[in-house]
Amino acid sequence: QVQLVESGGGLVQPGGSLRLSCAASGSIFRINDMGWYRQAPGKQRELVAGITSEGSTNYADSVKGRFTISRDNAKNTVFLQMNSLKPEDTAVYYCNLKLLLMTLKIGDYWGQGTQVTVSS
Repeated sequence: QVQLVESGGGLVQPGGSLRLSCAASGSIFRINDMGWYRQAPGKQRELVAGITSEGSTNYADSVKGRFTISRDNAKNTVFLQMNSLKPEDTAVYYCNLKLLLMTLKIGDYWGQGTQVTVSS
């Protein structure tokens, strides 16, 4: 019905950068809010950044000024540019899309997760 494919995670040194992508496909009429969450070992999943259909953004205090969320509506894709990465950013990152299906039902979908490891 709807598939989300994440990419861009990996191992990076402190101070480095990564760019995550999450592309959606399937029976999508419109994508509303898009967001990135992360979950570190032993911790709860937390919101990292969100972007509305109008382009308004919000960020966790811990990533403000370092991470930037953006979206390409034509490609049903959301991005997370992560700069000045710190070891505490190490986690599995998940994209989340709230969308309207072709059946006019509202759906809440999660990506499969991508590992980000910040270590020297």
